[in-house]
Amino acid sequence: MFEFTEENQKRFLEILTRYPNKLAAMLPALWLAQKQHGWLSPEVMEYVAGLIEVSPAKVYEVATFYTMFNKKPVGKYHFQVCRTLSCQLNGAEKITECLKKKLGLNLGGTSEDGRYTLTEVECLGSCGTAPMLQLNDDYHENLTEEALDQLIESLD
Repeated sequence: MFEFTEENQKRFLEILTRYPNKLAAMLPALWLAQKQHGWLSPEVMEYVAGLIEVSPAKVYEVATFYTMFNKKPVGKYHFQVCRTLSCQLNGAEKITECLKKKLGLNLGGTSEDGRYTLTEVECLGSCGTAPMLQLNDDYHENLTEEALDQLIESLD
């Protein structure tokens, strides 16, 4: 059964102090839960629902709306390629195809060893530095095939 660690329970209680009611704390609570568990399983969403006193269905609605929440396990390195207009016009498709080849994955796939996951996401808010991707929590902008090679080689 999922529960916050003692440290994350303290963080959750601190998060609650920033909002007018528990419902308003749903996004940061989900983010904290995902950071701890790695993804938002039905059990994790049910736990968060109990904390903020809403139905699990309400939490599921929110979690499935946002691409930043993973509804299935992801690899150690999660490549999220922006697919919106600025990135598409500046080569996001080429970046995606390059990653598919280099990682041996299709979109939405995770490598058998759990090392890589490749997804496309909606706007990451870095239109002036397109094409770009988010690797775990870090942005990588103005991507070229060479920069992508360097990025992949830099991973442990």
